Amino acid sequence: MDKLAIVMPVYNEEGAIENVINIWCSELDKYEIEYTIFAYNDGSKDKTSEILHELEIQYPRLKCIDKKNSGHGSTILQGYRDASENYDWIFQIDSDNEMGAEGFYSLWRKRNEYDYLVGIRDNRIQQLPRKIISIISRLTIKLFYGLNGPYDVNSPYRLMKSEVFKNLYSKIPSDTFAPNVIISGFVANKKLKFYETPVTCKLRTTGEVSIKKWKLLKAAIKSFKQTICFAHNLKSI
Repeated sequence: MDKLAIVMPVYNEEGAIENVINIWCSELDKYEIEYTIFAYNDGSKDKTSEILHELEIQYPRLKCIDKKNSGHGSTILQGYRDASENYDWIFQIDSDNEMGAEGFYSLWRKRNEYDYLVGIRDNRIQQLPRKIISIISRLTIKLFYGLNGPYDVNSPYRLMKSEVFKNLYSKIPSDTFAPNVIISGFVANKKLKFYETPVTCKLRTTGEVSIKKWKLLKAAIKSFKQTICFAHNLKSI
């Protein structure tokens, strides 16, 4: 049986995390999957850690890893590296419940046909700056990695075959702001078999987006530079 690691970065989600864990465990248990949810608490300042450790008692397949705050990109990259050692598949999902568990099985049931499977954020409501960043991200991948790659290059809803991506995870710098964009570029550049399907994207009902306005612009510039620079390393992977 394939072993599945779910990498979930968590930051200040005390209002949502219990419901999110309940939903995901309930959904995954339907399919008798051998899975572990690794919730990486990225230095939350609220009661997120306390809630997660209480949930570990209720859900033996949940593991909470407390770490110093390093940001979303660094956190998921740590999760990918950790999980690729012992799990056949890695699935990344955010902890805000914007993309629900109901779309997961549409990816999982097709895993044997592909190396990489992703949920496209359907019905997503974005402010204009984020729309522009998404468009530029797609163009960056097409220009520097390959034309035929995934559409939603930074989707936080991706299922990846560990043996295919393990070496890549180790090569991506730990301070990369958006490693998921680079991973999408890798898929395009190496012409891997990938599958995409729409997954409904809902508005979050608790908390708020942590990167806004000027911080968003600076983060986007950093991400574009890192993504372009990393393209030169692909020949060695």
